[in-house]
Amino acid sequence: MAEWGFLTNHARVLLHIARDPDARLRDISASLGITERRAHGIITDLAKAGYVITQKDGRRNRYQIQAHLPVPEPGTREPAVGEVVALFAARRRAETGPTQSNGRDASDRDASTRDASGASRAQTL
Repeated sequence: MAEWGFLTNHARVLLHIARDPDARLRDISASLGITERRAHGIITDLAKAGYVITQKDGRRNRYQIQAHLPVPEPGTREPAVGEVVALFAARRRAETGPTQSNGRDASDRDASTRDASGASRAQTL
């Protein structure tokens, strides 16, 4: 039986970045079972579309998700990227527990807030 999933590699990379904004391409590719070149291409796609901001930190990159942007899917209401990431992050925390390797959970790194309408807005850390 062939392995498949509902999420594209772009979505999986975005979720990985949400969990660990300091992740190296090597870490992302190994975690998702894709090549470093493919991970780089996906991050480039996400950055060009405005969903991820890449910030140089010495020799490494730090990634910031623009959680307020809508998910590019047809439909009547497009949820914000932050809403989708929060949904999967909450599911993952329920399955694996809240702590990460640095002792913080993904919600500690969440740089988004909600305005009066409930929409998610990104903040720069």
